[in-house]
Amino acid sequence: MVGPRAWIGGFFSRSSNRKFGSDKYLNYALTPIQEERLQRLQERLGVPFDETRTDHQEALRDLWNAAFPNVKLKGLISEQWKDMGWQGANPSTDFRGCGFVSLENLLYFARTYPVTFNRLLLKQVGSRAEWEYPFAVAGINVSFMLIQMLDLHSEKPRCLPGYNFVKLLEENEEAFDVLYCMAFALMDAQWLAMHASYMEFNEVLQATRTQLERELSLEDIHMVHDLPAHNLLYH
Repeated sequence: MVGPRAWIGGFFSRSSNRKFGSDKYLNYALTPIQEERLQRLQERLGVPFDETRTDHQEALRDLWNAAFPNVKLKGLISEQWKDMGWQGANPSTDFRGCGFVSLENLLYFARTYPVTFNRLLLKQVGSRAEWEYPFAVAGINVSFMLIQMLDLHSEKPRCLPGYNFVKLLEENEEAFDVLYCMAFALMDAQWLAMHASYMEFNEVLQATRTQLERELSLEDIHMVHDLPAHNLLYH
């Protein structure tokens, strides 16, 4: 079931990013690799979804084909998109809340961890609610949450999770995309653990953010695959 368009990013747009009260997270220097990769990531965040661009259209078709390989898509505007959890027949309207990166995130998830992607898309595991979260729109909210949590719209992150994330980005340029997949899987696990229904989605997303902040504050994390939530991608 799908709710109003304000559902996308509505909760986290009213939620301030946590600062950790230390100059360490304000006055640190980026290494050249960190600076280059952070800049490239921030450039990605600034790209709006443009339904007139051929590459954006193809990415959307690729997402459909990854999700439903045996079902022919009738068009980029089709009631079929609701089967994936978009709010209407034209998914491009949902991307206005977060831009092209949220489609890139979903497509990366589908291609890199297809078993987990399909498990979440098709709600294959656990005792599910009668009123489930819409998969695709939930994915956009996960992208939005991560961008805020990591403070990625600042020149450089000014919070502990963001500070540690930049280190992970130096080790793996795909750290943001991998973290997205982990966050989505963690969100679904939280959803099941909380026996949540549609109206509690924001509470589930907040619980997911809190857990990720804890994991990104651990001292022995050197690679994104070291994060405990990474194990969820293989269950």
